[in-house]
Amino acid sequence: MNKEVIFTEKAPKAIGPYSQAQKVGDLLFTSGQIPLNPSTGELVTEIKAATKQSLENVKAILEAAGTSLENVVKTVVYIKEMLMKYMVNISKKMPLQEVV
Repeated sequence: MNKEVIFTEKAPKAIGPYSQAQKVGDLLFTSGQIPLNPSTGELVTEIKAATKQSLENVKAILEAAGTSLENVVKTVVYIKEMLMKYMVNISKKMPLQEVV
């Protein structure tokens, strides 16, 4: 099976020994995204803005791979409080969500 590393300047560069995403066949696996603004290097800390930035980073990676948020099948979301769960709305076609 063919494996392709996906990279875009529109999302933060990987900080460790991993890639932003890898495409394996018809599947795309993305690394977790923190709320780091790739243009400024600023870490966004206010929860709503941080959530939006993290999703913008994922969106940029998906677009670099030729897909979109509409095709996401599953997400894993790390939160501090359960109420934050309802702030995460990826698309109208709600994917499976694993909340940690």
